[in-house]
Amino acid sequence: MRVWTSPRQTEELEAALFLEALFQRYHYDFRGYSRVSVLRRLEEAKRRFECRSLSLLQDRLLHDPAILPELIDMLTIQVSEMFRDPDYFRILREQVIPHLRTYPSLKVWVCGCANGEELYSLAILFREEGLESRTIFYATDINPAALRKAEAGIYELDRIALFTENHRRSGGRSSLSEYYTTGYGAAVFDRTLRARTVFSDHSLVSDEVFSEVHLISCRNVLIYFDRELQDRALGLFAGALVPGGFLGLGGQETVRFSTESAAFTEFAGNERIYRRARALPAPRGNGHAQ
Repeated sequence: MRVWTSPRQTEELEAALFLEALFQRYHYDFRGYSRVSVLRRLEEAKRRFECRSLSLLQDRLLHDPAILPELIDMLTIQVSEMFRDPDYFRILREQVIPHLRTYPSLKVWVCGCANGEELYSLAILFREEGLESRTIFYATDINPAALRKAEAGIYELDRIALFTENHRRSGGRSSLSEYYTTGYGAAVFDRTLRARTVFSDHSLVSDEVFSEVHLISCRNVLIYFDRELQDRALGLFAGALVPGGFLGLGGQETVRFSTESAAFTEFAGNERIYRRARALPAPRGNGHAQ
């Protein structure tokens, strides 16, 4: 019996096969990402690599590993800015930092750090609040090219005006210009800001908890995951945070409705900041890291 499928069904089948091939061949797992978002980015990849179909793009992927770095760049979101959503950083400064001051040493995980804008924002904030010297930052991403950019700390000069305004609105205690030098159309942020940072490849899809931390900032990452992968990521965060530790999410993200919601209490709801419960709920045998 002949089975007719619509172009949309064919596209979704090709996408599923492409993502499976990417995982099996290179161990990058996008299978749990929002399918709508992935399809949009794969359409861009088809145009970029001049492939009429995802099947042809898959063939190229399997036989031409040189395209992998650019493809990963296209499948991951690297758009950010320093002190993005200033109110989030203001609440960290005014309400979260007083709790963090009570610890003799601190660990902060910037998850999905992309090109490093959020990392440098937090490093500056912690320096201004006198906590930098007792803090270790972990900056992680699945994209090696993004990690290299984050470690370099170089940004286009025309972005600095926005960074500066965001810093001011976040309650910055100094001028942002104190933290970078300029030249050749770029701003280079002070190397000392990343002196206490560990840059590492880490995937919320396949990796496990690697450290007990006091603050996790993972903003605008979960929105690209399906519900099952969101639950897994929140389970990792619950397992990584010390009791009473803080989790910061993006403005469109929440722990509500997650199977892991009982592991968190709301701290600053408008800014999507949560605390890990003092005692985690009993595991339900769902395989999440706790």
